[in-house]
Amino acid sequence: MKLNILSKRYWYFAFSLLLILPGLILLIVKGMPMGIDFTGGTLMELKFSEGNRPEREVLSQAALDFGIENTVVLSGDSNAIVRTPFLDDDQIESFIKFAAETYKEDPATLRYSISSVGPSIGKEVASRAFLAVAAAALGVILYIWFAFRSIPNSFRYGVCAIIAMIHDGLIVISLSALGRFWGWQFTSLTLTALLTVIGFSVQDKIVVFDRIRENSRILRKLEFETLVNHSIVQTLQRSINTQLMTSEFMLLSMALLGGTSLRDFSVILLVGLLMGTYSSIFIAAPLLVIWEKEEWKNWFNKGKKSTAQA
Repeated sequence: MKLNILSKRYWYFAFSLLLILPGLILLIVKGMPMGIDFTGGTLMELKFSEGNRPEREVLSQAALDFGIENTVVLSGDSNAIVRTPFLDDDQIESFIKFAAETYKEDPATLRYSISSVGPSIGKEVASRAFLAVAAAALGVILYIWFAFRSIPNSFRYGVCAIIAMIHDGLIVISLSALGRFWGWQFTSLTLTALLTVIGFSVQDKIVVFDRIRENSRILRKLEFETLVNHSIVQTLQRSINTQLMTSEFMLLSMALLGGTSLRDFSVILLVGLLMGTYSSIFIAAPLLVIWEKEEWKNWFNKGKKSTAQA
């Protein structure tokens, strides 16, 4: 039986909205929990002896006792990550000494790493990140427009790829906003995950669109929707196998077995890459069909008919 993937295209759009909206609503209400890479601040990573598990509540209360507000603490089996506003050397030394004494560690041998970022550097990183994403989007449109110039309406392929890429970016941003419930923050690692998802997303969409282009030459007599559906089915196995047999298993292992600092990065990348494959098949290609068939005209016609009947 031939799979008719495109017949349920509006259900796919509804599913995507269901995934994106909760995080976006939280983002509007609460804002994005930004890490020190963007706001400036200090990050302390403490490594305790084996079996000495740090408690999140104890370290959070200690920060308040030292007059340090807006602290985020993540704890693992024997390590803890403490993110705070910018601290001077005396505050850092006092906090590490307290942590060592509380968990009966020798301050001289307690393993830790400290990184501090000034607010001005954080703003510069944020602006450069925005420019990088904007440049990538423009580059994608121009590349696809040029590469697909031999077929009619090649510009549409680039625009549909960008819309689907924005979809994938919104999934990552929505998940990052929801991550505040687990103590996540939007850091340079999150930005790396976002840019990786965008890059993978574009590559996956080009594969699907390229198959549509090839079939447009071979199966010229087919109706466009049938041709696109046939192309999706041809690339479906490749997309699923590439994802499940390589990237997703590796990222799942990192999410389950990796350290505290890598967990949120791994989960975001895991979901983002999965949605990149999903959007290539269920968002980008259906959008191309809707544009080609000019289905939006039917939306307005239906609205006019229902108004007239009322």
